[in-house]
Amino acid sequence: MLRCIAIDDEPLALHLLTDYIRKVPFLDLVSTAGDAFEAAKSLQEKPVDLIFIDIQMPGLTGLQFIQSLAKRPMVIIITAYKKFAPEGFDLDVVDYLVKPVGLDRFMKACNKAQELYELRTNKTPLVESDFFFVNVDYSLVKVVFSDIVWIEGSGDYVKIHVKSAPKPLLVRTSAKTLESELPAERFLRIHKSYIVAVASITAIRKNSVFIGEMELPVGETYRDALRQLTGRDL
Repeated sequence: MLRCIAIDDEPLALHLLTDYIRKVPFLDLVSTAGDAFEAAKSLQEKPVDLIFIDIQMPGLTGLQFIQSLAKRPMVIIITAYKKFAPEGFDLDVVDYLVKPVGLDRFMKACNKAQELYELRTNKTPLVESDFFFVNVDYSLVKVVFSDIVWIEGSGDYVKIHVKSAPKPLLVRTSAKTLESELPAERFLRIHKSYIVAVASITAIRKNSVFIGEMELPVGETYRDALRQLTGRDL
């Protein structure tokens, strides 16, 4: 069971949300709150796995409340405003629902949360080493490590080039953050903007790594990693 809290300052919206939650067999609604301050007090007494929260509320907004949490549970945002979606996904929310929300769309979001919770709590090597999830176009997309060829960072975004798709996956995150999700023995940072799958490397020069016909630059500070990989000076 996922322990959860529902937070919304509109009584009718909160009533509908609690009704939806009670229809989902794997959710356990432990408390409700009409604003962020009431929710903060409740979370101190009753920790949860999942937060359902509106954005526009008096005092602290939903986004500000999420940012304020030192230990952040999973979050599903339910709001009347589409414009805050990028900020929401920057906070790694599970899903972003725009009111009015149908029960089928609500269930889809809850299923995402349950799957993510199981991934986080299941410590088997298969789960830890085979895949992870990234936010793409407001959805959690499963990426298998063995499918990744190389990764290109550009500011607040990264492009994950995979074997199974003609176009890269565009993910709103940094290369540094994404690197922390990857198994170090299977991926190599060769430049501040590039991470490559070791299995995809076909040739190495002093200033370049080749993946077939693709040539990627090697940053000066990353040459030691290539020396360790090859066992030779470049």
